[in-house]
Amino acid sequence: MQEILKMRWFYLLGFIFLGVNSYLISKDQLLLTAFPIGLLLVYTAIFHMDKLFMFIVFCTPLSVNIEEYVGGSIGLFLPTEPLLFGILILVVLMQFISKWFDREFLRHPITIIFALQFSWIFLTSITSELPLVSFKFLLTKLWFIIPIYFYGYLFFKTEKNIKWFIWLFIGSLTIVVLYTLSNHAMYGFDEETGHWVMFPFFKDHTSYGAILALVFPILIGFLIGRKNGPLVQITLISLIVLFGFAIMMSYTRAAWLSLIAALAVYFLIRFKIRFRYLLAIGMVGLIYAAISWTQIMHSLEKNDAEHATENMDERIESMANITTDASNLERLNRWYCAVRLFEERPILGWGPGTYAMVYAPFQLESFKTIISTNSGNRGNAHSEYLGPMSEQGLPGLILMLVLVGYIFYTAINLYIRMPDGDLRLTVLLLTLALVTYFVHGILNNYLDTDKATVPVWGFTAIIVMLDLKFSKMVKKGDQVKGNQ
Repeated sequence: MQEILKMRWFYLLGFIFLGVNSYLISKDQLLLTAFPIGLLLVYTAIFHMDKLFMFIVFCTPLSVNIEEYVGGSIGLFLPTEPLLFGILILVVLMQFISKWFDREFLRHPITIIFALQFSWIFLTSITSELPLVSFKFLLTKLWFIIPIYFYGYLFFKTEKNIKWFIWLFIGSLTIVVLYTLSNHAMYGFDEETGHWVMFPFFKDHTSYGAILALVFPILIGFLIGRKNGPLVQITLISLIVLFGFAIMMSYTRAAWLSLIAALAVYFLIRFKIRFRYLLAIGMVGLIYAAISWTQIMHSLEKNDAEHATENMDERIESMANITTDASNLERLNRWYCAVRLFEERPILGWGPGTYAMVYAPFQLESFKTIISTNSGNRGNAHSEYLGPMSEQGLPGLILMLVLVGYIFYTAINLYIRMPDGDLRLTVLLLTLALVTYFVHGILNNYLDTDKATVPVWGFTAIIVMLDLKFSKMVKKGDQVKGNQ
């Protein structure tokens, strides 16, 4: 009897909803139409957060920034960012209610560095030139890092989810690649249209190229490092050819450079080059650069190779053109502005997220280019390192450098002590993927977007989870204990 009454109430509420919604639609009011979708998302987030997390990962390469459609006042990637914000709230609540995260994770150095970054961003938001902008920046950081890194740590404890995460992202990115190359083919794959054919999924070719380079070592590693069946082999070879061609056609020189850096790091790891040797080589290189600085600058000033050429050698050579290449010159202009902003406020900076709004008065006429602007609508400091330095002062730069350094320290040490197998290979490939991004981060910065944040902090969460799992294992060469 009670079940019958419940069903009657269910049908009654359903008819009321349909009636009210039909009336509102007739009045051009569509807000209530989204109500069932909202209920479904809330239900999924509470009872199946892992499924919602995977949905976000798949949607990330396909997300669209509504800023392009509603004006420059609102920058929000849909559908990912609202969903990440919802997970942020649930993760915080669950930690207070049931202590989701174990002590080992909360005490891990990378987790502590993230906490210090949040604290410093909060402090510098209070002292910011534009506090509202800075607190919005802090909120964005929270809804990127807490769902992806903190919840990701729990998600990846189920090891099959590591594969799900990687392949959902690559699968979705493949759709974007096919869309981009199809558009580009209509224009004969020329360089000018190659800057925007990935729109609306990516804002420009540089962010697109950075993410393509991020996943490329993973595809190659899965092909070479694993024993795969014929179908998987054919799929991987096809993806490598597709992504390799896409990287070439992205005309993103920084992406090419980042892949070379990843290859160099692979050889360093592969042949177990000791850190002290690298340090010695680095010191010799710095001393040579200091002694020969004038000669180096004269050589660079003579370089007039342009990137808008069909000749690949000239494209590579144009990376060092600081005489006529507008892209290189504008990047230098932004870097000099970041340095001058830092000199003005070296400790607290100008406020997180404020560079684009405050750098214009710090431009010198001698450094301006044909693409310089005073409106802050063409990117920011073009560096994951100089940006925090100008916005958050010296502590902001140090925290970023320490974070990146410790990620690689953790990853490489984890790789050394892990037993052979798929997980060990995965750690190596994720390390090389992160190398591509953080090297690219010298020249550009995209960690304020979901496209970069989801894979970068997701890969970091995988490394931390495995580091804690294998923390009790002795270094390779001794007897290894524990299960893979």
